[in-house]
Amino acid sequence: MTETLEKASFFYKIFLSLRALIFYFLIGFFAITITCTSLVLVPFPFIVRYRYITAWSHIATWAVKILCGVRYTVHGLENIPKNSACVVLCKHQSSWETFALQVILPPQCWILKKKFLYVPFFGWGLAMLRPIAIPHKHPKSFNFVISKGIKRIQQGLFLIVFPEGTRTPYGQKGKYARSGALIAEKVGCDVLPVAHNAGKYWRRHGFIKYPGTIEVYIGKPIPVPPHSADKVIQQVEAWIEDHVR
Repeated sequence: MTETLEKASFFYKIFLSLRALIFYFLIGFFAITITCTSLVLVPFPFIVRYRYITAWSHIATWAVKILCGVRYTVHGLENIPKNSACVVLCKHQSSWETFALQVILPPQCWILKKKFLYVPFFGWGLAMLRPIAIPHKHPKSFNFVISKGIKRIQQGLFLIVFPEGTRTPYGQKGKYARSGALIAEKVGCDVLPVAHNAGKYWRRHGFIKYPGTIEVYIGKPIPVPPHSADKVIQQVEAWIEDHVR
């Protein structure tokens, strides 16, 4: 399948580029519209703001399906904890999962660089969703993430962590960090592994979105007993990479 995409004709790629251009225009329009109108919701409870702002994610997943032919199917929805929040450890290959997880999983928060909150419109919406925003060159960023992550989970939010730290191309693997498992260990919650192949159709640095069906696998929650973060992250890494293959 990957070889077929690479060998797509010049005119077909032009066609895909036009579809991607329309897609980006549409989600950009809704990002500005939703963010600007969401400012009136600042006094409202968090869940009201969350539901309204993340409507953009639902629009984006719908738009990329209709305009670019990028669909998805989820295996293991029954594994999502119903009565308690947890740490989600997800494969990171593209931008697709950054909004698709908001459609698939319960209310959540993200770890990101604080500078993203200053991006016009997009950053303003993020700032209203209780992200864990790390200041630039924070000398104690690891401890900062741990303390904030514990607080968010105690508030009932799923914490999304990309253990590889950055997007890795489809078919490749990054180094898995233990920070997500360590947060789960300290707060006494489970970790939820998530694997997918989004990078096959939505490339890390690619403008074109190739039509196809993204497969998302949600594993069973994994408990993190005291002093087991290293062992658990190895278990998560093996599970995710096995399902990606």
